[in-house]
Amino acid sequence: MKFIVSSLKLLKSLQALSGVIGSKNTLPILDDFLFQLGEKDLKITTSDLDVTMSVTLQPDMVEGTGEVTIPARLLLEIMKNFPDVPITISVDSNLAVELIAGEGRYKLAGHKSDEFPQLPVMTETSTWEIPADVLAKGFEKTVFATGMDEIRPIMSGVLMEMTENYLTFVATDAHKLVRYRRMDVKSEVAASFIMPKKPINQLKNILATLADEPVRIEFNKTNASFVFGDYVLVCRLIEGRYPNYEAVIPKNNPNQLTIDRQTFLAAIRRVAVFSSKATHQVRFRITGQEIMLTAEDIDFYNEAKERLMCSYTGDDMEIGFNSRFFQEMLGNFDSEEVKLEMSAPNRAGILTPVGNENESEDLLMLLMPVMLNS
Repeated sequence: MKFIVSSLKLLKSLQALSGVIGSKNTLPILDDFLFQLGEKDLKITTSDLDVTMSVTLQPDMVEGTGEVTIPARLLLEIMKNFPDVPITISVDSNLAVELIAGEGRYKLAGHKSDEFPQLPVMTETSTWEIPADVLAKGFEKTVFATGMDEIRPIMSGVLMEMTENYLTFVATDAHKLVRYRRMDVKSEVAASFIMPKKPINQLKNILATLADEPVRIEFNKTNASFVFGDYVLVCRLIEGRYPNYEAVIPKNNPNQLTIDRQTFLAAIRRVAVFSSKATHQVRFRITGQEIMLTAEDIDFYNEAKERLMCSYTGDDMEIGFNSRFFQEMLGNFDSEEVKLEMSAPNRAGILTPVGNENESEDLLMLLMPVMLNS
């Protein structure tokens, strides 16, 4: 088998797939790219058993057909160092792989493809079609809030839920929760599944480059496939029942603070430098139309205070938040201003954007408070 393809096109495809390859694979074959050359196209696949991703390219020239797996790390290293030139790749009967680019010739050993994992056969599937930019934004806004708790694997993924009224993405780690909703995507039949974090991170950067191109999603109780452009990704889903996220969102929050997002974020970043390395606590003292941010690390006698002007309605109050979580949340808003809604120092605070340009979007972030130091 032999084919000629642009080195830049091949490198871009290999880099898009490389995120699937695990750092500690149980099978040596999973460290390879699977190349399958047909009469007119080239399919390249990677897998870690839970996630399998492939891309289909049209080479400039094809001679013969066949399959081979090629060590991923070695192939990527050499491809990164080529200029944008046509590259010829040939594989002989002994699976010896030769790359020819200009005056350079490079040889490496290929492997049989027999042991490479096959895609799962999916039956009894449901189908959605979602614009790529909507899917990318839903993942981007929520994936940072997923948990790492092995005891509760459900919280390590993002819930995707479609109803006749909207599409919802939800992520939580029990300390923070993010709900991103799109009113312009809906389905007559309600359905949901929980996506693991790894395939989300694999998808979101590629999807962000595809604008509103549709992504076809087929899923059942155990697997989901995403088909878009020249790519196909199939992943194992997280099985189980997602927590009732609506029940933890407080509905009555009379204390409401509106403030410039960038100013607020910058001030919290400065004050947080002086917070306890164990709790990362920043105290919010709100009186009248101003908020005082305070942090201290008693062990090292470090302390910081900063006063900001804001728009506030409600009773004067003091509440503490984990500054790292708060910064993550503020960093994931696009609006110039945000609203912080609260009811009591021991109840969750809710962050929402002010003046969202896209009326089809609904973004809500919830953060549990931390106990204030005496």
